Amino acid sequence: MRTATLRRDTSETRISVSVNLDGTGRYDIHTGVGFFDHMLEQLARHSLIDVTLHCDGDLHIDQHHTVEDSALALGSAVAQALGEKRGIRRYADALSPMDETLTRVALDISGRPWLVWKTAFTQTRLGEMDTELFQHWFHSFAQTAGITLHVETLYGDNNHHIAESAFKGLARALREAIEIDPRKVGVIPSTKGTL
Repeated sequence: MRTATLRRDTSETRISVSVNLDGTGRYDIHTGVGFFDHMLEQLARHSLIDVTLHCDGDLHIDQHHTVEDSALALGSAVAQALGEKRGIRRYADALSPMDETLTRVALDISGRPWLVWKTAFTQTRLGEMDTELFQHWFHSFAQTAGITLHVETLYGDNNHHIAESAFKGLARALREAIEIDPRKVGVIPSTKGTL
């Protein structure tokens, strides 16, 4: 089983997270930020990664630490569950339409974290969530998951749809990239022999 469970406790947040990469998309998520929970639920459901994530953060200050630390913890859990990455497809991309919005996500589970972010919002908040934190979440997740991640909204007007299509696009690309390729079971997908 490709699973991981970890805790991340700081003076700003206390987080417990567990993932099952070979799950069915079940989730139990509570961060105290409703719209953020909704996005993480989309990520779990459409990636088929079972995710349990509970965060008790310093929301009396703002949402920054909760969003950032949740990304760091979730990315770390995914990396831990992937282990040596033997047999995975490694590369994947997805076009994610949501009504008038279309977002393209491409990723490489490379061990070389990088984010290219070409997505913008015309509102400062969605529900109670600061929209500037979306880019920060994707960056932090890519860092600890060890993935090269490109996210580009090709077009769209509705800010809710733009955010959701980015998370769903990541989910669908992750689902494909972490799958075991039956043609290379047990093989690390790199000519270097390590990722």
